[in-house]
Amino acid sequence: MRLRILGGLDLRSPHGEPVRLPTRKTALLLAALALVPRGLRREALCALFWLDRGEQQARSSLRQALTAIRAVLPEDGAGVQLESDLETVRLAAPAEEVDLWRFEALAESGEAARLAAAAALYQGDVLAGIALPEPLEQWFAPYQRAARGKALALAERLSHLVGTEPAIIVPASQFLAERLLAADPAAEEAHRALIRLHLHQGRTNAALRQFELCREALRRELDVEPEPETVALLAADRGQGAAAPVAAPLAARPAPDTLPSGAATLPASLPARDRGQPAIIVLPFDNLSGEQDEYFVDGVVEEITAAVSRVRDFFVIARQSAFTYKGRFVDVREVGRELGVHYVVEGTVRRGGERLRISVQLVDAGTRAQLWSERYEGAVNDVFAFQDRIAAQVAGAIHPAVRNAEIALATRKPPESLRAYDLVLRAYPRIWSQNGQLNAEAIALLESAIEADPHYGRAHALLAWCHSQDVVYLWSSDPEASRQAASRATDATAGLIDDDPVALAAVGAAISQCLEDLPRASACIESALALDPNNAWAWARYAWVAIYRVEPDEAISRFERSLALSPLDPLAVNLHIGIAVAHSQKGEYVQAARLIRDVLYRHPNVTWAYRLLAFTAALGDDLPTAREAVQKLLAAHPNASIALMRRCHPSRHSSDMFERMIEGWRLAGLPET
Repeated sequence: MRLRILGGLDLRSPHGEPVRLPTRKTALLLAALALVPRGLRREALCALFWLDRGEQQARSSLRQALTAIRAVLPEDGAGVQLESDLETVRLAAPAEEVDLWRFEALAESGEAARLAAAAALYQGDVLAGIALPEPLEQWFAPYQRAARGKALALAERLSHLVGTEPAIIVPASQFLAERLLAADPAAEEAHRALIRLHLHQGRTNAALRQFELCREALRRELDVEPEPETVALLAADRGQGAAAPVAAPLAARPAPDTLPSGAATLPASLPARDRGQPAIIVLPFDNLSGEQDEYFVDGVVEEITAAVSRVRDFFVIARQSAFTYKGRFVDVREVGRELGVHYVVEGTVRRGGERLRISVQLVDAGTRAQLWSERYEGAVNDVFAFQDRIAAQVAGAIHPAVRNAEIALATRKPPESLRAYDLVLRAYPRIWSQNGQLNAEAIALLESAIEADPHYGRAHALLAWCHSQDVVYLWSSDPEASRQAASRATDATAGLIDDDPVALAAVGAAISQCLEDLPRASACIESALALDPNNAWAWARYAWVAIYRVEPDEAISRFERSLALSPLDPLAVNLHIGIAVAHSQKGEYVQAARLIRDVLYRHPNVTWAYRLLAFTAALGDDLPTAREAVQKLLAAHPNASIALMRRCHPSRHSSDMFERMIEGWRLAGLPET
């Protein structure tokens, strides 16, 4: 039994299966016990979780919650267990069963490998992304700060050790520092760690940029300047005193257009077919501030409803119907029964001085299970831009959360009851797997979906994408046959996908990767973004089109937009690789190789990325790394060769860039044939 409280809250069985507790409060009780290994007094737990109840009723509620926790724990006494007496309750488990305990134990080690393992365990702050009611928020806050403090100290400690075992220390330190900055852009210790890493690698300009990011964040968030220790890092590198001037702030990268110019208008599609897609409602948010914020609260809900409505994977209940629940306490299961919805979006808005805090969560209307949650903060004087940002990010995050819930539901259905829609859902995790065998299973499922419903355009579109993956990721034993299969599947979507952003993005991706028609690919993806400007995957594929056109700055801008919309997307690894490729197109080979190494450090199954590491490391004068990457590429793909790259690589028509890649592969020792 494994309990994770860093970066969220997750309980897994010994076999890795998710374990759900009956209520959210019960799960938070388990998390609280994990934070205090010595145990908590029953009266303290009653006061914390059931303050609104009498003593006897609170104690009864605590007993019920503890019984529910024991019911899901192993009966043989192994792993995570509860121990209690009349006064105290504590969690008993080996350190490796609770991620925070293991993180703290490893972080105290003196060995580089154990410190790197600690860094990998820190997936985010304690209970990150989980909205907590006010009393619990105050109680958990010190423990959250303490865990983050240990992570910041670890990031700095690793950066000081960078000269000892760089192959282990560099990616671990960078991974941890970047994760900490994602949660708190003003975390100065994390900035210092990255500055040290850049300086160790001889990348003074990158260190200067990191310093400017640090200074801007500190001024914006805290209205302070960097500490002398931070300034001294760059001063020491220049051989100057601590008061040495630092470069002027860098200009911020302009935000990408919200809608691509020249979005294609494709022929009208056939009438939409009801395949049983789920329904969703955005309920009025609770205003925890004064009446002066009521207009803003309603505006947020209206913007989120409009943004979610652009997602064609589910039906969205109209705002007018949703607002009939305003000012009422409602059970989400009641809402589900009354309106026939599967999922409910709810939230709260709270003002603190000149700051607004919005908490949003997605809930399963049938089980009350929380599927996703996030918290957003912004300035009162910029409420309309804040509304737009929240709406885009919530819509981008809800889409994969609903999709994942529907996938889980489809996998539980008996085979004889599967429809085309369910078969496509079952294919999704295999499509995103970065694995050739699972991609083949996805192809079989999609073909079954098409057999059940020949007019299901999305199934044809995803089939085209899967065949194109076979080609470019070197999974196919006959690349030309796979290319022809992708072409046939693409042609089969004609007239069937013109109102489906996901299908349009999939077809655009397939065309751009292996069918050699970038204008047509762009037209499909731009049409997807015209329909749904918050579609993270469409932005990702639009970024890859920029890569194939050798437009690296545009590509980075689009990749970053995709990551902002869906930071936990299953294809985020593909986006980080894309950013690395963009840096290689700018001649920044050392940085590109570092980014790819980081991806492989976290995702060793993405073996096709070794071809990218091989040429970037070689062109960055790191031949040992380049040659090792070729060996690992050939171990996973024995047929890999320069000749095969000329036939299959999606950048093969970008003549100058591709010739540089070939130069790098030759230096790294990739066979010609």
